[in-house]
Amino acid sequence: MSPDGHPAAAAIFIGHFTMPRGTTYARHRHSFHQLAWAAKGLLRVSSERGAWLLPPTLALWIPAWVPHTTESAGDTVMRSAYVDPAASPEIRWPEPTVVVAGPLLQALIDHLGRTGLAPDARSRAEAVLLDVLHPVPVTSVSVTEPRDPRARTVARALVRDPADGRPLEAWGAEVGASARTLARLFVAETGLAFGQWREQLRMQSAMPLLAEGMTVEAVARRVGYGSASSFVAAFRRVVGVTPRQYFPVRG
Repeated sequence: MSPDGHPAAAAIFIGHFTMPRGTTYARHRHSFHQLAWAAKGLLRVSSERGAWLLPPTLALWIPAWVPHTTESAGDTVMRSAYVDPAASPEIRWPEPTVVVAGPLLQALIDHLGRTGLAPDARSRAEAVLLDVLHPVPVTSVSVTEPRDPRARTVARALVRDPADGRPLEAWGAEVGASARTLARLFVAETGLAFGQWREQLRMQSAMPLLAEGMTVEAVARRVGYGSASSFVAAFRRVVGVTPRQYFPVRG
């Protein structure tokens, strides 16, 4: 996962990675900026700044030297553009930034991945690629597992069944802690109140289902919402856009 060996005259090098389900590139970093894009499947990128689940309609700009982990959430083909920082001084995003991967950007990545491209043609395409990077207001979605065994038991049960809507009082009776204690543990160890943590988890659980083409209504039921409208409202509140804006879903 390194742009080493890219053509000397190139400011952008395209890397191609076939990633069967479960493939993980452990925590690493690059001296180049990286534009991570899943040409097929679903890509998960995590850093200290957050975690992002990326369908082919979105890509993630990862600034140079930012440590990150890349995983396939299903059978995935990743095509990454590695960008020389010296060639992109106008892009000053200090943190990973989600951008629209529209047809033009996708075509440019494919074009720059060709061998034998003339230097002037490559230079023009590189300039256009950098010009069409448009951020979208998408928030990273990730949850931290509590360390305390009682809160951790609750968290892991909800990972298995995010639709479980039991209040903390009911969970407390099961794990031997008061609701107040569990509430305090979630805030102290995850940085989120229990309700916020569960909502983040539900969005995280919903994303692979949406990416597979499951209808919004079916996903809403699967992750614990009584209606599609309440799920869409929660998704927009947490992620920043609607499910239909994030994924090309049916239904």
